[in-house]
Amino acid sequence: MNKPVNRHPFPGTPKRVGRVGAGRGFSAANSNTRISLPGRTLDVSAFAAPASHARPGNLGLNSDRLRAQMIQRLRNQGIQDERVLDAMMAVPRHVFVDEGLASRAYEDAALPIGQGQTISQPWVVARMISAMCENRVPVKVLEVGAGCGYQAAVLAQFVKEVHAVERIRGLYELARGHLRELKLQGRVRLSFGDGMLGLPNTAPFDAIVVAAAGIKIPQALLDQLAVGGRLIAPEGGAAQRLILIERTGPAAWHREELESVRFVPLRAGTQS
Repeated sequence: MNKPVNRHPFPGTPKRVGRVGAGRGFSAANSNTRISLPGRTLDVSAFAAPASHARPGNLGLNSDRLRAQMIQRLRNQGIQDERVLDAMMAVPRHVFVDEGLASRAYEDAALPIGQGQTISQPWVVARMISAMCENRVPVKVLEVGAGCGYQAAVLAQFVKEVHAVERIRGLYELARGHLRELKLQGRVRLSFGDGMLGLPNTAPFDAIVVAAAGIKIPQALLDQLAVGGRLIAPEGGAAQRLILIERTGPAAWHREELESVRFVPLRAGTQS
């Protein structure tokens, strides 16, 4: 049986509940971000940038052992959703990083993959997906910011229909190559476009994960969330928090504040 993640696995994490009104957001382009938790700071990122497509070949059989150690570390850090843990065990993270960093692929760290960008650290991926999918099995998920394709690959392990949008052409091509290499291109529908607009022709979605922070979460994304569905995204300017939103009716949303975070701003438009 799947175990739901504790929304507040760390002591002293405040939360605030309210309603989300209409507002404008931004679309996404990412770099390094940080999460502040009691006693530690976590570097995170949501979008990757183009890097060498050379495949790491120096891990061999050790990759399974290192992934198992990563999963145990995630459990120790409070991640309890077995679907997410199984999915992250199944996806070879070293495929998504540059060959020179393959030996560090299973560390709990955001790693550079070119042009000043990084792949998100495992804890952040697990935390956001677990909160978004808690006590439910989403059928159709939207990821805003495909980056190098890692998070989409994790989602595809247990979500029937994964849609991912990337606004930077080089990242879109990088993610497409990684997903093809792992034979996941048929399970992830990858689009090049402005993430702030979502995918209105494909909506509604059971869950949406957004990976960069606007002052307000884009109303277009809230509107594309199915009633009963959940969205998770960072929100704020100088002070940011992860926000978990559940759509409770045609014009009603319930919000909860999770950990303090530091993400780069969401940006509109596309970049060739």
